[in-house]
Amino acid sequence: MRHPATRSTCHFLILTSINYLWFMKLNASRQDRLVKPALLRGWKRKCPNCGSGPMMDGYLAVRDECAVCSQELYHQRADDGPAYITILISGHILAPLMLVIFEWYRPDPLLLAVSFILIFITIALFLLPRVKGAFIGLQWAKRMHGF
Repeated sequence: MRHPATRSTCHFLILTSINYLWFMKLNASRQDRLVKPALLRGWKRKCPNCGSGPMMDGYLAVRDECAVCSQELYHQRADDGPAYITILISGHILAPLMLVIFEWYRPDPLLLAVSFILIFITIALFLLPRVKGAFIGLQWAKRMHGF
């Protein structure tokens, strides 16, 4: 005589396998999007789909849809990610440079702080919209948030 749990375990495994195969078929039917071109188009602040329409409607405001291909862009959820990455990149560029400048030239600390604050603001203002575009391009390529 078989153990009573064996039958329910077999049914569970069969149903799990069927669900897994159905999920794999569903994912395989979706066309994959290339990540690298989407990131580069986003970095250029262009539509990740067509690469020619503008993505931004100002400095950081994202358009609701592409003016050229009508790709909906309002799905994006970049939030604070671009700001964190911008600070990370700027800090990694400026921290070693600040150390080298201080060790070699020994400028007045106030002069060093003011000059590097201005350089940091310039780099951050340059990088922030580009990093945000790259985030949106990544979200589009990975079909995140309804893209």
